[in-house]
Amino acid sequence: MWFTTRTLEPGVFVTLEPGIDPMFRAAMVTVLGRDRDLQLDFGCGVQLLRPALPLSGKPVLAVASHAHVDHIGGFHEFADRLGHVAEAAGFAGEPGVPTFAEEFRGWPDVVQPPPYPGWTTADWTLRPAPLTGTLDEGDRIDLGDRQFTVLHLPGHSPGGIGLLDERDGLFLTGDAIYDDEILDDLEGGSIPDYLRTMERLCRIDCRLAIGGHGPEMTRRRMVEIAEDYLRRRG
Repeated sequence: MWFTTRTLEPGVFVTLEPGIDPMFRAAMVTVLGRDRDLQLDFGCGVQLLRPALPLSGKPVLAVASHAHVDHIGGFHEFADRLGHVAEAAGFAGEPGVPTFAEEFRGWPDVVQPPPYPGWTTADWTLRPAPLTGTLDEGDRIDLGDRQFTVLHLPGHSPGGIGLLDERDGLFLTGDAIYDDEILDDLEGGSIPDYLRTMERLCRIDCRLAIGGHGPEMTRRRMVEIAEDYLRRRG
């Protein structure tokens, strides 16, 4: 099987692609709701994603935290695709917003082992996935029995977003913060934006934060990472 899925708690799952190099191995988060499901992020698109996800069969709101290749590979498989307008060109496969698809293609042994014998990155392409709707600061995602507030958290990329369930304390951070080396020097990134985002993250109340990479974080650990970044870069 190409994908592995862990149950974090009832109705919340994290799916990974173990065959992808850790540089591009991103978390895909599924949250099941009463009326609809939320799918945040979509891997690299090496294999068909949607049938492998633990979705309930209800309508799915597909949300991309940002438009980098490791988060949007399977985005095109969903009908309702939401993301920040600042990266709309990247989602659509247009020039202007870097997706790092060519960096993925050229990364040594980026897929190991291959999904089937003879597969190479020449067989792979990042499929365009134009947004069907846009999200911005303060927007709400309603699953029926739980709601997430959209937080615009730029720095890693201009349109990076996180999703916070304020009642439950679940925080889906994308690549705004994660428990691994923070990449802030990518094309399209901004250290001044990241500093402001890290300051904001220190004030966010949550019980569990799921980042785009690395292990899940308690609030204490998330704040430690943010404060360390502020000391180093501020």
